[in-house]
Amino acid sequence: MSDSGDGPDPGDGPAPGRPHRAQPSQRTLTRNWEELLQEIRVTQTGVQILTGFLLTVPFSQRFEQLSGFQRGLYLAVLFGSVVTTGLVVAPVAFHRMLFRRRRRELLVESGNRLAIAGLVMLAVTVSGVVMLVVDIVVGARESFVAGGLALALLAALWAGLPRLADRLDPNPRNAAPEAEDDGDPGP
Repeated sequence: MSDSGDGPDPGDGPAPGRPHRAQPSQRTLTRNWEELLQEIRVTQTGVQILTGFLLTVPFSQRFEQLSGFQRGLYLAVLFGSVVTTGLVVAPVAFHRMLFRRRRRELLVESGNRLAIAGLVMLAVTVSGVVMLVVDIVVGARESFVAGGLALALLAALWAGLPRLADRLDPNPRNAAPEAEDDGDPGP
């Protein structure tokens, strides 16, 4: 093991049960981290606005008129919004806690997983909010349809469409990051 805290030395071979893969360069990790932070900023703003709005709802006059189901749904979306906030802010906390420990690869990998989990929770939470509003405005049956459609739309836009576009796009892929970093055009 390297005493620098970066993980195993390249000559140590793969960890048991894990395939060997090349270590990304520091330039690639830095670029990936910066891109991840930009994406989190976009998500974080919307989540914070949603959470702030949901925190004010019980203080409105109509809150007392909500049915038991509507109150339960409200608490579920409030909890989902708080969990989403935690997930999208967690990469920043990771960075702060691991600052100057030379763990950029761990930060990028963990941050990516947390951001994806945050997007999943955001889709579920927004769908729940749509369901709550439609239930209040129109009725319970329609709320399930609207919530389901909202979830399906977000899943299609955020997960399905990127994969479909990747599969259908005839353009060649970008060069591997290591090849870009080293000036080597690759195979």
